[in-house]
Amino acid sequence: MGIVEYRQHKRDCERKQAERASKIANLPKVYSYALSPEERSILAKPIQELVQDVHKQVTSPIDILRTYGKVTLKAHEKTNCVTEILFPEAEEWAENEVNLKGPLAGIPVSLKDSIQVKGFDISIGFSRHTGKPYAEDGPLVKLLKEAGAIPFVKTNLPITLLSFESTNDVWGRTTNPHNSKYSPGGSTGGESALLAFGGSRIGIGSDVAGSVRVPAHFSGCYSLRCSTGRWPKIGMNTSMYGQEAIPSVFSPMARTLNDLTYFTRSMIQMKPWRLDYTVHPLEWRENIETEYKEKKKLRVGVMRSDGVVDPAPACARALDEVASALVADGHEVYDVHPPSPYEALQLASQLLLSDGGATFMSYFRTGEWNDSGAKQMVYFMRLPRPIKYLYYLWVKYIKRDSIWADLLREWNPKSAYEYWQLAGKREAFKARFFQWWNDEAKMDFMVCPPNATPAVPHDGMHDAVSSCGYTFLFNLLDYTAGIVPVTHVDPAKDQLPVNFSFSNLNGVAKGAYKHYDATKMAGLPVGVQVVGRRLEEEKVLAVMERVEDALDKHGARYQLLEVD
Repeated sequence: MGIVEYRQHKRDCERKQAERASKIANLPKVYSYALSPEERSILAKPIQELVQDVHKQVTSPIDILRTYGKVTLKAHEKTNCVTEILFPEAEEWAENEVNLKGPLAGIPVSLKDSIQVKGFDISIGFSRHTGKPYAEDGPLVKLLKEAGAIPFVKTNLPITLLSFESTNDVWGRTTNPHNSKYSPGGSTGGESALLAFGGSRIGIGSDVAGSVRVPAHFSGCYSLRCSTGRWPKIGMNTSMYGQEAIPSVFSPMARTLNDLTYFTRSMIQMKPWRLDYTVHPLEWRENIETEYKEKKKLRVGVMRSDGVVDPAPACARALDEVASALVADGHEVYDVHPPSPYEALQLASQLLLSDGGATFMSYFRTGEWNDSGAKQMVYFMRLPRPIKYLYYLWVKYIKRDSIWADLLREWNPKSAYEYWQLAGKREAFKARFFQWWNDEAKMDFMVCPPNATPAVPHDGMHDAVSSCGYTFLFNLLDYTAGIVPVTHVDPAKDQLPVNFSFSNLNGVAKGAYKHYDATKMAGLPVGVQVVGRRLEEEKVLAVMERVEDALDKHGARYQLLEVD
């Protein structure tokens, strides 16, 4: 059975890669032509201007599609970011299915591989899911077409969807557009690579522990982690179907903040609850957006560390630059120390993998490659409890590392009773955080690092898999959080201190810092995370704009990669 299954796995991977190569090779010749001045003009325009041009019939949706298609092919050549090429079908949809009077008329939208598009697989990196095209669009794609948008490409992700890398046997490894030796992030890494390169202006990914935010931070683009119920969810595939303790949330990503805001507003104004029962019938609240765009003095809390892994110099510098710019802009900025993010990491990690990883491991075929970080999680899950307890005692009392020890102690599959106990602790933590924000922090929004370090090198998640607390915290809380890129790693400014010692770090921090090298990382993007509370998408987008405006006036706006 094993060798037969392995051979089928290899055949399926080779077939999908051959299909992709053939699709690219047989595209109309126009996709291989150099960019014209008119096309460069299209690339320079924000999406609302392109929509107006389409409405006025000044610009053809096909011209916009082909322009971004050309750059997508260049991005894919450099980063291997694409899974399914939809260009020919997209041209047909633009002619026959898409509402060119909608608020997104003619805008090409890239999609994470896990999103349902008629005529295409959702492999999510598993070979057993290939060769099973869907008969119809999912609700999200139907909504996009109603709004006038044109889905035109699907993008890569990690097998299991539980990694800040994006690699699998079916599609291969996606690289960071700034440095091919580093990850673009995960699990929505193909999207972030494509957006940062300029092959798309708008993309859609999903986030269960940071999967649209960390890629934006690693690759240098913008993203918004919506609260559950604000964005469509049905019509997707996942590696952990039925896991709702820490719900995965589909959310928007963009090349610019202006596009992110316009797209998010437009999608919610389309009333997605008409097509997806999981979406709250909550209209776009323009009054809230306007309030926080115009509020003269904002109260801004700065969380400088999650208490598990202090941010590396490059990430600490980006946070300092944002805080300083906001102070210079006249806002009230102060450090905050929320209820234990470490407790949130413990709870969230146990809840997310309460089945011991059995669900996502059930999709693997013999010999199929697994992400190095996910493999580490499964390894510790499957250690016999007596051995794990001895390891816990050694780490806690001999190595004196209570952070790593206590994180691992209960790292095992949960019974229904244990799961319910954890769910109760989750709710108690959420209530405590809510009261802290109200009674102590009293802030309009919070800023913090998106991750302890910039992008990890390939296979770096083997060591850094547990260092996800800066994003995972807000999945547990179900808070709205966005990413604003701020700067790039500077080998002169961002070196570790001379007196830095690995021996003083806990096990989680050692894994994160193992790959931090400001010289090797030079030029990699660094962002900040802007956090509101649950269902505060309007406010978070508005204050993200205030952050970027402050950087414009008192620092320097992040420089996007230029399209070749």
